[in-house]
Amino acid sequence: MENKKPDNIVYSEEQGYNANILPYASSVGAPAIKIDDIVSWKSRGITNVNKEFESKFNELKIQYQNLVEEFEWNELVYGAKFAFEPVVGEIYHLYRAEDGIHFLSLIGPQEWNKEHIGTFKLNSDKKWILFQKKETFFS
Repeated sequence: MENKKPDNIVYSEEQGYNANILPYASSVGAPAIKIDDIVSWKSRGITNVNKEFESKFNELKIQYQNLVEEFEWNELVYGAKFAFEPVVGEIYHLYRAEDGIHFLSLIGPQEWNKEHIGTFKLNSDKKWILFQKKETFFS
């Protein structure tokens, strides 16, 4: 008769009694084996990362739009007609003449009746900073 082992004993012909080296539980009293919910973890991770990417994308999009608008204003002011050298830190006003040509002036919009486009200040980088604009311009 064969030397038969009981069912609750882990035995292999090659390794003998090997319950302590098995990668799984081998008795009823052993802790339950639970498979980690990796799909749920990945889904949460993807959702969080996508939200962060979307947030950063929207920030960059706003920065890009602001940069384009700043460029357009500077292009418009530098393309305007003026017969003086603008001083850094001074306030200037951009107007459109009756013939459609833009011109820069020190005279404020409340001091005469010209089509006011915007009010600007020249910074130390020689960039025109918009202070006030006509509502329908570049909107």
